[in-house]
Amino acid sequence: MESRRRVAREAALLLYLGAAKDYKEAKLEAARSLDAEALPSNYEVALELDALADEMEGEERRRRLREMRGEALELMRLLSAFNPRLIGSVWRGTARRGSDIDIVVYAEHPEEVERLLREGGYDIEEVEEVVVHKGGEIKGSHHIYLGLNGYEAEVVVRHPDEMGRYERCEIYGDLKRGLTLRELERVMRVDPLRRFVPERRMR
Repeated sequence: MESRRRVAREAALLLYLGAAKDYKEAKLEAARSLDAEALPSNYEVALELDALADEMEGEERRRRLREMRGEALELMRLLSAFNPRLIGSVWRGTARRGSDIDIVVYAEHPEEVERLLREGGYDIEEVEEVVVHKGGEIKGSHHIYLGLNGYEAEVVVRHPDEMGRYERCEIYGDLKRGLTLRELERVMRVDPLRRFVPERRMR
């Protein structure tokens, strides 16, 4: 196995085991432990991580993805007034053991989203305000963490002005469009295991 791929595989293992918190740390630690100079791209590590998760989890992984998408669908139906989108690994189809459900909604008043979730019977475990600096802009978002049927879910509330603005994925290079409620309903009817991963890293 060539050096670059060995580093990607080792970095993927570190991420899978939770021994590294992000791709950059995993790649640097893997290269150091293997005494290698070449660093793989995030995309190469993601491919190895996906293959590793398949090897370790097998059919259980596919069952989990169906269940998580089903949970996301119910949650998005409840939040349909806030234009929800499923993003993250459950959207991509790359969810593995320990993955959570990530949903973005748009609302001027985050407390309205919280109220609806509580009325719908969801247990809110934590609420957090997050501020990030990107491209000279300061963006704030309201994060609501839920515990449901053995899975964790994170609902991110953004201002309605941000609708239609998609960030570029640092791993795959494409736009993180995710799935709308209607799109997820179709996926669940037609192909609940469908993947949304580009065959090569987009530029």
